[in-house]
Amino acid sequence: MQTTITNSVKIAADFVKKGEVAAFPTETVYGIGANAYDEKAVKKIFKAKGRPADNPLIVHIARKKDISVLAKEITPSAKKIISEFFPGPVTVILKKNEIVPDVVTAGLDTIAIRMPASKIARELIKLSGVPIAAPSANLSGSPSPTNFIHVLRDMRNKIPCVLVGPAARYGLESTVIDCTGKYPVILRPGNITLEQIRKLDMNAVYQKRVGKVKSPGQKYKHYSPKAKVKFVKRETSNVKRKKEAYIGLTKKFAKGFEVTKVCRSIEDYAKNLFSFFRVCDEIGIKTIYCEKVSEKGIGAAIMNRLNKAIINQ
Repeated sequence: MQTTITNSVKIAADFVKKGEVAAFPTETVYGIGANAYDEKAVKKIFKAKGRPADNPLIVHIARKKDISVLAKEITPSAKKIISEFFPGPVTVILKKNEIVPDVVTAGLDTIAIRMPASKIARELIKLSGVPIAAPSANLSGSPSPTNFIHVLRDMRNKIPCVLVGPAARYGLESTVIDCTGKYPVILRPGNITLEQIRKLDMNAVYQKRVGKVKSPGQKYKHYSPKAKVKFVKRETSNVKRKKEAYIGLTKKFAKGFEVTKVCRSIEDYAKNLFSFFRVCDEIGIKTIYCEKVSEKGIGAAIMNRLNKAIINQ
């Protein structure tokens, strides 16, 4: 399959209209999307990524009013979150309407809905004329792509179109919040934090254990580079550590590593994590040492991704 690489939103939208898939930029990571109402088109996403069919997708919209088409009810907690954070790097889970094919929701009676802040993503959805079901535009299990080069490395000749845009602003996937119950439950941490959600609803919590898999990132191998991922526990020596890399916030931890990324802030750490994983894999790094951070604010999202990368080795 030949992949069309374009910066034309209209060309990418034409692929979606024809029942094909297209990769596109968002503020979180790049996505690979198809018409959410077209079962055959959505199945092409799973095939291209090698994604298990029981892993639900997020449906992306360009207008808030489309939520009522996709969901049976917008709960009070969802209304608060939508009002405050849509468009933005957050996904709400609600009870789905029958119009949504089961392939999108992995047979569940719930749907994950997001309105991206990216103007390019919203324009693609508008020109396509339909909601777009989309996971991250990478091979299943590998680090999510934060620029179009990452997408091409994973998806060239596997999908018909890649829409070129800017690098992702945040670099981590959206926060996913289950709004079907009495209070919001965060299933996947992201740039919209528990602390921010609690300003809207003090009862908001992280999910304690995984029951039904309502959100991407809960069940299967995710976020894992080819290199082994470990936590750095103390200041390192100046002895050269071949094929080893470091990423974190503390300069003294970076001594001796072949490749290092000392981040300016916790937000910078989050933004560069997946990109650094990919750089390390490209140059043959064997072990990536990552600094632990406090699981508060965006730190919770960083630690979620690091812990999953380590567990899935």
